[in-house]
Amino acid sequence: MTEYDSGKGHKDENFPVASFLIRPELRGPILTFYRFARAADDIADHETASTETKLAQLAWMRGGLDGEGAPEAMALGRLHRERGIDPAHAQELLDAFVQDVTQGRYADWDALIGYCRLSAMPVGRFVLDLHGEDRATWPANDALCAALQVINHLQDCKKDYVERDRVYIPLPMLEAAGLTVEALAADRAAPELRAIIDKLAVRTQDLLRQSAPFARQIRDTRLAAEVAVIQRLAEDLTQGLLRRDPLSEKVHHSKPRAARLALGALVRHALNRIAR
Repeated sequence: MTEYDSGKGHKDENFPVASFLIRPELRGPILTFYRFARAADDIADHETASTETKLAQLAWMRGGLDGEGAPEAMALGRLHRERGIDPAHAQELLDAFVQDVTQGRYADWDALIGYCRLSAMPVGRFVLDLHGEDRATWPANDALCAALQVINHLQDCKKDYVERDRVYIPLPMLEAAGLTVEALAADRAAPELRAIIDKLAVRTQDLLRQSAPFARQIRDTRLAAEVAVIQRLAEDLTQGLLRRDPLSEKVHHSKPRAARLALGALVRHALNRIAR
């Protein structure tokens, strides 16, 4: 554990990471990528480290991908070389964490998706490459990964602003509603902010409609099952954002609800594969 370690692990994430559905021999490599991403995320999110220190630590992470640097990055670099996986996924993820350190506001939906292109899409692309999947699956992957990222941003919009001074809700949307970023620190979302969150949740539903065919496009049956579960969890969380106020209510799954949704998704996915 380092001074930047948040103590958060893969079981604490919103969505499954290397669950039992994944082939056992591939769970380790996925967790190697996760530990790299978690270490970089913890650096970017550290409450007291200066901007200069964070950027230096992220550069140390980047150096490790090529040989000398952070141990989590060195382990991932070895994995890249052993399995012939494109290191661009990890490099782009580091670009996202640098952006977190240096940019705290977004101008529009396209800018937000541009951030997701670095912070979320490479994660799914790495997993697909690890499984030897066709890169024709990338568009559906990118839509799902972007949706997961936006869901996280909306769930944690208050925390991101209060604790990290980051606002992923596009500023012009707030300004058009007569709001400032301080509205995100309120005990309860104002009706105008509630309407903005609803609009972003609806746009996230559009992403999820684009990613709906993703599980069917994947050859590996176990990975396809995990993607089907993640898709269903994301759909339900987006519905939750339309029903609940993330400033005053928890918009996360309880373990029992997540388990019920996952089981239902697995049954539907299995029936669909049999039918095909």
